[in-house]
Amino acid sequence: MNKKLAAALSGGAVLVLTLSGCSDDSDNKVNDWAKKVCDQVQPQLQKIANANAAIQQQTADNSKPADVQQTDSAAFQQISQAYKALGSAVESAGAPPVDDGETTQREAVKELNASSAAYADLKTKVDALDTKDQAKFADGLKGVADELNKISTNGDQALKKLQSGEVGAAMAKQKGCQKPKASAPPASAPSAPGGASTSASPSASAAKES
Repeated sequence: MNKKLAAALSGGAVLVLTLSGCSDDSDNKVNDWAKKVCDQVQPQLQKIANANAAIQQQTADNSKPADVQQTDSAAFQQISQAYKALGSAVESAGAPPVDDGETTQREAVKELNASSAAYADLKTKVDALDTKDQAKFADGLKGVADELNKISTNGDQALKKLQSGEVGAAMAKQKGCQKPKASAPPASAPSAPGGASTSASPSASAAKES
């Protein structure tokens, strides 16, 4: 019953995951800005990858609704926190030293914060699903997957702009802005209020303070 959700997640647009590892030379100031952002980005990308992996693992047809709910809730919280931290990383780095850099930065931060809020809303919706009625739960999960598809396909124009041109080329050279592999799924139990989700991954746990 969680397969559609997992499929929607795998097609989701995530900041700088589309960047390749090669690029042309960019101005040193742009490279310095990209390093400042990407050094903070990697732990958050790891958290997102681990959360996605946890949902992917909970896709068996015989998965219990309560287990699916617990896993998805924790994963959405972790992704929401990661997007919030990504927004903070782009904001704290200041405007990239390129034409219209302030606008590009402001719009990207706005988009990342909106994604954080959207995933927090998905967590709330998953938490509210009726796990005692499998048919109702499956229908509710389908609705969550539909919402997830909307998040994945809408509103990433500012991020695409951030990843384009001179700034995108500089970010592509930074290891921190390249797609990580999920080393382990996060713990399925919801984290303590206000805290980051627990993860078995050293990379993800490095971002606990976010």
